[in-house]
Amino acid sequence: QVQLVESGGGLAQPGGSLRLSCAASGFTFSIYAMSWARQAPGKGLEWVSGILSDGSNTYYADSVKGRFTISRDNAKNTLYLQMNSLKPEDTALYYCAKGGLTATHDRDYWGQGTQVTVSS
Repeated sequence: QVQLVESGGGLAQPGGSLRLSCAASGFTFSIYAMSWARQAPGKGLEWVSGILSDGSNTYYADSVKGRFTISRDNAKNTLYLQMNSLKPEDTALYYCAKGGLTATHDRDYWGQGTQVTVSS
């Protein structure tokens, strides 16, 4: 069965960095677009970033463009999100998803999420 397991969340100071990972199994990772989304306390789900199956194209929400970088290692079945210049408003539960290349693309599987808290 499809499994997506996120890791790497935690507490960071404003201006700091974190790197999230998502280990995928149960499907042919290398042929699917993947994405990250987040949900802040009391807010709806926000699409953050997506990447094509071969990593050749990436897409970002305006709120993270220039600060976050999505990447993947198809040999390791792993998706990444490098988050730099973190802001308090980046505090959220971050999910990886199968599919969801852009905000309008469907996602059919989600991980359990990893918490990111940005605070001094």
